[in-house]
Amino acid sequence: MTYEEYLEKNDDLTYTNVGVSMMPLLHQGRDLFTVTKKTARRCKAGDVVLYRRPPNKYVLHRIIAVRPHDYVILGDNCVRKEYGIKDSDIIGIMTGFVRNGRSYSVKDLPYRLYSAYIMSTIPIRIFRKKAVLKAKRTVKKIIRI
Repeated sequence: MTYEEYLEKNDDLTYTNVGVSMMPLLHQGRDLFTVTKKTARRCKAGDVVLYRRPPNKYVLHRIIAVRPHDYVILGDNCVRKEYGIKDSDIIGIMTGFVRNGRSYSVKDLPYRLYSAYIMSTIPIRIFRKKAVLKAKRTVKKIIRI
């Protein structure tokens, strides 16, 4: 059963996080997230959405910009923005997550503060992460010489 089929039948889905793109919010092998089936309403900046990346890859990332016909999306731990994600690609919106057996809602104040921080520091975080990656590549080159 696909995620779309599951959400159509059950309205929401709780699943384990895979990968590091949403750290520090979600950690692989430790946390769960819950998404609710997307409705006809447009998503808003800051929403964490489950979307389909062709051909059959599913990704959970944050919307950082809403454009007239699509969205710009970025993982909290990523440097590359994804453009052109349409409403038809989005299958669910994160409504909560579970860490260490405790459930949290995206409506909770700590999450809303975290989300506001993540959204307001995007340029700084991307610059810092790119600088660190470049420094690591430079060190590797020097070591090989």
